[in-house]
Amino acid sequence: MQDHTRTLVEKAVSHIKAKSRITHFSTGLVLGSGLKASVPKLERAVSIPFEEIPGIPKATVAGHAGNVVAGLWKKTGVLILQGRLHYYEGHPLAAVTLPVRVMAGLGIRNLVITSAVGSMARGIKPGTLVFLKDHINFMGSNPLIGTHHLENGQMFPDLSEPYSRDLRRLAARCSKALKIPAREGVFVAVSGPSYETKAEIRAFRRLGGDVVGMSMVPEAIVANQTGMSVLGISWVANYASGLSAASLKHPDVLKLGKKISAQMKSLMESLLNLLPAEPKRL
Repeated sequence: MQDHTRTLVEKAVSHIKAKSRITHFSTGLVLGSGLKASVPKLERAVSIPFEEIPGIPKATVAGHAGNVVAGLWKKTGVLILQGRLHYYEGHPLAAVTLPVRVMAGLGIRNLVITSAVGSMARGIKPGTLVFLKDHINFMGSNPLIGTHHLENGQMFPDLSEPYSRDLRRLAARCSKALKIPAREGVFVAVSGPSYETKAEIRAFRRLGGDVVGMSMVPEAIVANQTGMSVLGISWVANYASGLSAASLKHPDVLKLGKKISAQMKSLMESLLNLLPAEPKRL
């Protein structure tokens, strides 16, 4: 399994370099539900469908375009996933997080991951951005199970600070300048695809969670193992079960996502201007 994963990573890295004609990347970005229009304006941008890249299957969830976009931002390579794979689609977590390992193989050391979430606090309104400071994994599994290889990093990576404090500060600075509502919070990850019950939301809130979603955490865990600095940004699509009389529907998430996309694009471009041009080294 480990050797198979390494082979897929190597093939994917070679494919992306050949298609993009870019050999040096510094920053990676994962765009979650409804944010396919948030791709920063890159020079020499090339779009590659997931299914053309070895080991990455086609995206199937509405709101996830399923493309890898490679390009240059001020002469520095940037790799963007327009959408992601999900555990609830039936993919093992090793497959869900393969794109992150590919990013590591490309030399990326700054990773920004985004998602749509439900708010578990009335004070965190729909449309707000939440910069993650920690997470609670209720997905029932871990992406590092059965995938260890010396080239991946430590078998037991430290997650005492899974989301970079320095990157959160940069994001807060950018959002303030752009007048985008934002705050910090704790992400609770569940497997999905069903939305949570009222009792589950009450329990998650008592455990210290602020927002809830069905992604991000596996990617953050793998990114930490490979030595990346991670910035997690969730946008609040709705109130979680029990906090609103409205029923929860995915099309409503995508509708609000269109409005958030412009803000997220501006934020991403502002961040790219501040992130280090050279990747951090392990």
